[in-house]
Amino acid sequence: MRIMTLPCDGIGPEIMAATLEVVEAANKKYDLGLTFEEEEAGFTSLRNHGITLRDDVLERARTEFDGVILGTQSHMDYPPVVEGGRNVSAGFRIGLDLYANVRPARSRDFIPNKAPGMDLVIMREATEGFYPDRNMYKGVGEMMPDPNMALSVRKITRHGSMRICREAFKLAMQRKKKVAAIHKANSFLMTDGLFLECFREVAKDYPEVETEELIVDAFAALLVRKPHEYDVIVATNFYGDILSDLASELSGSLGLAGSINANAETGLCCAQAQHGSAPDIQGQNVANPTSLILSAAMMLIWLGEQKGSPKLMEAGRAIADAVDAVMDDPAKRTRDLGGTVNTDIFGTLVAEMVSKETIPA
Repeated sequence: MRIMTLPCDGIGPEIMAATLEVVEAANKKYDLGLTFEEEEAGFTSLRNHGITLRDDVLERARTEFDGVILGTQSHMDYPPVVEGGRNVSAGFRIGLDLYANVRPARSRDFIPNKAPGMDLVIMREATEGFYPDRNMYKGVGEMMPDPNMALSVRKITRHGSMRICREAFKLAMQRKKKVAAIHKANSFLMTDGLFLECFREVAKDYPEVETEELIVDAFAALLVRKPHEYDVIVATNFYGDILSDLASELSGSLGLAGSINANAETGLCCAQAQHGSAPDIQGQNVANPTSLILSAAMMLIWLGEQKGSPKLMEAGRAIADAVDAVMDDPAKRTRDLGGTVNTDIFGTLVAEMVSKETIPA
């Protein structure tokens, strides 16, 4: 199996190096047969090729690789699209049709958190919605008719809503058999109304699954008040983006949140940290690489499920367990969690834990 890696911007190269050390340890222990090839994206690609993401990179990812590990990007600092500042993350999601952005949030007893008992997964539709760079065939869905007016177009499709809802229900069947749909249909009658219509239609095929429909602002409050009550959350792009960051921070830190973008029909999967590029600590070897490490673990598990490979699934779970085992020791945590361990050392500690015969429970 071939994995494309793209370090990208800010702390991306540092957390990518730590992640690859961990994945290589799993590769060796479980005899996965993984090979890795680095490609350029972000500012490095802009300097060398005049654009932050080349079409041929996407095409290679689609046709030559089994998975992608994508580093962090400094989107806000890119030049305009016409000058080569293409949104790398959106480029992969749209270019490879990675519609399912899977974002777990789980509290750990040994890490300070504001949401005891939280263990949920947010299934976020990632290819349409309020995002203007992914809702038009040509151009973008945001415009200024005059200097004092700005407009933005939202796109919700039956196709996009049905498939993310299906993935949410499939996941719920593996967990606690509960799905909550997040919406604002009291205001967005047609767009969120269509999303809910699709949710209800898919629910008919899963009578065993308990369903709930929650208005987005009310759910934000409920997530703080009783986070332990929720299991699988399905949402359109914009709501899912905001709520997943909230859930991850409540569970301990955005830096502990894994994330993948996937398409069950094509079998393509991209691992990507939930957080940004943190240019203020770039090059200092102090960033927490946990999010990208866990994202890579999620990718291995997802690919294992798709390919029917127990070894891949076992390797992914071993990485996740190793991360917890290392962080359970306060002396081995990174600075954001109150420790003193640097990025590279944390990666080495997790890799060493993966390589052990057994990982402490």
